[in-house]
Amino acid sequence: MSEETTSNPSSNRTLDGRVTSSAMDKTVTVLIERKVKHPLYGKFMRRSTKIHAHDEENACSEGDLVRVEQCRPLSKTKTWRLIEIIEKAR
Repeated sequence: MSEETTSNPSSNRTLDGRVTSSAMDKTVTVLIERKVKHPLYGKFMRRSTKIHAHDEENACSEGDLVRVEQCRPLSKTKTWRLIEIIEKAR
């Protein structure tokens, strides 16, 4: 009986967000927004998280809509990798 491990690289967690800063070399700051329902009043509130993502070609600029995927830690704060630029900023 042999164990088969199917490591699909696209099985990692992916999120979409907006680039807020691209001042660092090979790193972008991405703002992830989500909507959460208030437990008592039921109103939907916007919650946001800022993450650092690895951008190998320095292709992103501020305002771009991007897709990032979780990966191994690349530095102290960087655990996400840029997959694609969905929409360029105008």
